[in-house]
Amino acid sequence: MTLNIIFFTITIKRRHVTLEEALHNKKIEKMHNEIKDRQISMYRPY
Repeated sequence: MTLNIIFFTITIKRRHVTLEEALHNKKIEKMHNEIKDRQISMYRPY
């Protein structure tokens, strides 16, 4: 009988977001919401 054991070490580090990245993410989120709103307004259930 063979017993193979593999050990993994997982390290999680908090990622620091720069001001530029935060502004970019906010802009992308705003654009995404506008597109979703436009899609919802085009769909009119009868």
